[in-house]
Amino acid sequence: MYVQQIYTGCLAQAAYYIESEGEAAIIDPLRDIQAYIDIAKARNAQIKYILETHFHADFVSGHIDLVKKTGAKVIYGPKAKAGYDIISADDGRVFTLGKVKIELMHTPGHTVESSCFLVKDENGNATSLFSGDTLFVGEVGRVDLAARQDLTKEELASMLYDSLEKLKKLPDSVIVYPGHGAGSACGKNIGKEATTTIGEQRKNNYALQPMSREAFVKIITEGLETPPQYFFTDAVINRNGYKDNMETLLDKNVHAIEVAEFKKSVDSNAVILDTRNADDFAKEHIPGAINIGLSGQFAIWVGSLFADVPFLLICDEGKESESVMRLARVGYDKVLGYLKGGVNAWKAAGNKTLSIESVSAIEFVKHIGNGSKLIDVRNEGEVTNGTIKDAINIPLASLPKKLTELDKSTHYYVYCQGGYRSMIANSILQKNGFTNITNVIGGMGAIAKTGIKLEVPLEV
Repeated sequence: MYVQQIYTGCLAQAAYYIESEGEAAIIDPLRDIQAYIDIAKARNAQIKYILETHFHADFVSGHIDLVKKTGAKVIYGPKAKAGYDIISADDGRVFTLGKVKIELMHTPGHTVESSCFLVKDENGNATSLFSGDTLFVGEVGRVDLAARQDLTKEELASMLYDSLEKLKKLPDSVIVYPGHGAGSACGKNIGKEATTTIGEQRKNNYALQPMSREAFVKIITEGLETPPQYFFTDAVINRNGYKDNMETLLDKNVHAIEVAEFKKSVDSNAVILDTRNADDFAKEHIPGAINIGLSGQFAIWVGSLFADVPFLLICDEGKESESVMRLARVGYDKVLGYLKGGVNAWKAAGNKTLSIESVSAIEFVKHIGNGSKLIDVRNEGEVTNGTIKDAINIPLASLPKKLTELDKSTHYYVYCQGGYRSMIANSILQKNGFTNITNVIGGMGAIAKTGIKLEVPLEV
């Protein structure tokens, strides 16, 4: 059997192509499906199945378009009900792919329909598990995303307890291919490794250690940060289906706008989204623009900070299609277009630009205690590993709701872990009237190297 992981760092998401004897299956595909079709074509294989581990909340899946292109069957676990044709398979149902068998293992907890796909070789030996959002490296799927009035996160956690007991019975040698890696909001603290084994997780994953059901429910439901607001929208889209495929969206949304038209669109309350890197944004940008660069987890942060609003894009030349595509991956289809000629065209038309002051970590440390305040926009879990005395912790996703608690007359230094999120934060602050702000280049990663004493807060 041939296995290829297709990892998308922007979403910390892993899709999979598996193949045996010219028959292929795609597991948890993204909306931009061409990569999967290209792999199958290059290997002279036919895509037979599209295996969905659950109704995803963190991206729009490409199963509907893959069906149109390939005629493959879409398979979900028990209790899955969709607005399009699917096979809702019972626990234990087996699907044949060339010489191998794929057994659906119903593993509810992350969602009620969540399932893993266990691959067995021609001799019936279990070799690999595609675990979706049930089991990650060092972590398990969060249990609050599918919670609703008739099903609490505690009830989902109890389901997950039973599901993990089922997985723990698999041989230690079974390779685990998880649905997400480090940085995904689908788990609390997912490890960075691309794959693992059942044996490694049985030994090292806290959630697989012997404990009572009550203890498990308590530990799994604690420390869950607020999920990005687009999660619940995407889950509905994946359950009901969507209208436009990726090609249609690119044709419609990769649209050049002249400066005059761009200014009129700004007046209509569209969000100006600058997808350039943080350094270029800091030097010069259009007033009111929010910087979320393509160099980081772009789609996750757009979805965490904005509802389904219209966007106007500022892009590096040649990055317009990528910006639109990465928004579409998370269901953000309302793109009015991009500014033709970018910031240079804006200036040439006589319009002003703004900048954001940035300093090195060394310079920042020299000025601590000069009356300025510090804003740490890392997540709570990151802050517990060490922070600067008296720094204010406001996780980036919470910043828009916390602006009224800050003083516009105060000077703030803003930092994160590496510098990506702090520039997003600075752009939000500046748009909302904070002019006395400074970005710390390199964030805590650079600050820690200066030798400054860090402290672990008793309470965040």
